[in-house]
Amino acid sequence: MQKRKLGKSGLEVSAVGLGCMGMSFSYGPPKDKEEMTSLLREAVERGITFFDTAEVYGPFINEELVGEALAPFRKQVVIATKFGFDLSPNSDPRGMKGAPGLDSRPEHIKQAVEGSLKRLKVERIDLLYQHRVDPNVPIEDVAGAVKDLIQQGKVKHFGLSEAGVQTIRRAHAVQPLTALQSEYSLWTRTPEKEVIPTLEELGIGFVPYSPLGRGFLTGKIDEKTTFDSSDFRSTLPRFTPEALKANQALIDLLGKIGQRKKATPAQIALAWLLAQKPWIVPIPGTTKLHRLDENIGAVTVELTADDIREIDSAASKITVHGARYPEKLEKMTGR
Repeated sequence: MQKRKLGKSGLEVSAVGLGCMGMSFSYGPPKDKEEMTSLLREAVERGITFFDTAEVYGPFINEELVGEALAPFRKQVVIATKFGFDLSPNSDPRGMKGAPGLDSRPEHIKQAVEGSLKRLKVERIDLLYQHRVDPNVPIEDVAGAVKDLIQQGKVKHFGLSEAGVQTIRRAHAVQPLTALQSEYSLWTRTPEKEVIPTLEELGIGFVPYSPLGRGFLTGKIDEKTTFDSSDFRSTLPRFTPEALKANQALIDLLGKIGQRKKATPAQIALAWLLAQKPWIVPIPGTTKLHRLDENIGAVTVELTADDIREIDSAASKITVHGARYPEKLEKMTGR
């Protein structure tokens, strides 16, 4: 497995990581714990060293799963987790019932970290992200709280998720950021305009989540696909039958390039991301071993400058239909 460094931080990870959310949360009911433990360990055997979780996934059960599964490999892996949601009993972290509760007050961050350390069975969190920017807490206070935790040896690296460029700059001035995690793929290219140039300038790594468009870019989803009510995609405008049908042109493009390269649409989508910058590390999620192997295979797919130009030129003529989040969740991004 090839390795990459996240920006100037020196944090080295496998070129492709593993997003663990779907094992416990958002994509239907939690999966079988033993099966997921086995999958996580298989990922390590195959050279993946970068694993992504968060306290809100479950809540809590995804961190427990990851902590337990990876305990035997602690010295070879990098585990990233996140804080920033109000997970008190009456809160609604996913905003399914109303406004989602955010809480990035410094005292809450410190509490969240104590919980994550226990669940992950570690003495220090490798990479700690603020999950969403909290408009009620100055980002300087958030960065200052994480800086304290780094000085105390409880956290190694600091990151933000879905933050806008001004927030990135202000946080970085207090405690240098190692990574930004935001959605980025061939059907979500917003970060290209301002975010990626800012990360390049500041030497911050970029970790795209949903690099396969929540499964759409694998080519296995079309307008006939139905989603269970416990599947987060059932609430997303981009996953209505009409939008799925309209967006099929992207799959046709990936399939065409894939045939030439003897690769799947998913592998082309990941290879395209890897070709953008040497400090980009996508974290596709999966609960299936054959998909894990497929995603890892993307690392060896070589796209030439001509291939990239062809993909970009064809993609620029395709209008992606449907917002990526319902309005109330969309408002929590890019702040």
